[in-house]
Amino acid sequence: MKFGIIKERKNPPDRRVVFSPEKLQELQERFPKASLLIESSAIRVFSDEAYRKAGFEVTNDMASCDVLLGVKEVPIDALIPNKKYFFFSHTIKKQPYNRALLKAILDKNIELYDHETIVKKNGARLIGFGRYAGIVGAYNGFRAIGLTNESFNLPKAETLDSQKELISELKKIKLGNLKILLTGNGKVAYGAKEMLDAMEIQKVSVDDYLTKNYKEPVYCLVDVLDYNKRKDSQILNNIDFYNHPEKYESDFMRFAMVTDFFIAGHFYGNGAPYLFTREDAKLKDFKIKFVADISCDVDGPVASTLRASTIEDPIYGYNPETESEVDFKDEKAIVVMAVDNLPCELPKDASEGFGELFLKHVIPAFFNDDKDGVLERAKMTENGKLTERFSYLQDYVDGK
Repeated sequence: MKFGIIKERKNPPDRRVVFSPEKLQELQERFPKASLLIESSAIRVFSDEAYRKAGFEVTNDMASCDVLLGVKEVPIDALIPNKKYFFFSHTIKKQPYNRALLKAILDKNIELYDHETIVKKNGARLIGFGRYAGIVGAYNGFRAIGLTNESFNLPKAETLDSQKELISELKKIKLGNLKILLTGNGKVAYGAKEMLDAMEIQKVSVDDYLTKNYKEPVYCLVDVLDYNKRKDSQILNNIDFYNHPEKYESDFMRFAMVTDFFIAGHFYGNGAPYLFTREDAKLKDFKIKFVADISCDVDGPVASTLRASTIEDPIYGYNPETESEVDFKDEKAIVVMAVDNLPCELPKDASEGFGELFLKHVIPAFFNDDKDGVLERAKMTENGKLTERFSYLQDYVDGK
């Protein structure tokens, strides 16, 4: 089995890669039958020379590979027919901008395995960059606070080398009695939590967060049943919420009334209540001034997220009264950081972490007859057709 690490061709450039040179060496040791080829890249966070020094061939011709591993979407004209590809295709939610890509994948008889579809039997994702989105998102949120208040000036995350350096910078800043709310219970939220804990910010309970005042910064980590409640007042469990989101309504305002800085690290499911609406944000009791929307569902559950922002220009303001974008230093603005490709700012750490997960959960399946069904569940296309699991995309492919 020959695996190829392809270069990233999408703009803006992405420096991440599925495997670092060191992790590829580990792969080779564990699976001696694997053959590995590296496509030359001038932008990758690990240089061509680093892969050569690790003992791998670097080339511009990937035609001999069976399996091609990338991060972002592969441009249609770069797709090699009759291969197996792994990358984030951004098609499983029927994203209009990538319909032509999925159609081309079928036309070229490519087996597509989207990183998002690599899941356990229960549907939980096995790999991803979520932790690093949380790490960088929390950092960028604090950076936005400093720039707005002109109280401190953190360097851009992309200019730093690692999570360790981000933490080092955060430890230099001084915060007042900031109340920080963090939503979520997955890799994104826990990546952000790592940063708050590294800053030695005190974690407090929901009750204390809602009722007590503090002289120092504190944070509260909340899950879906903390900020949603059943309309009939029953108190059940998360599974009930996931299965019947229409039976719930938002209970987020009780947090919005006491929160200064909101870090959105939750997953938002279709049909779930919005956390706060544009009308909520207009209320006198609405106190949130800063939002780091790592989840970045545009015009959705976090009303202040009008659009995704960029690494180059990560911060904008939202005026609740006019429901429009303003300068983030406007005195009436909710300050929004909503970059949707945060792990790109920490490419070395993100690549190393991703490779560790990919080697643990995916590569063994190629050598053990896919005994856990990882590849079978992840496979989106085969023999020029959608697999049964992803047949719901047929109308999307057909343009209906």
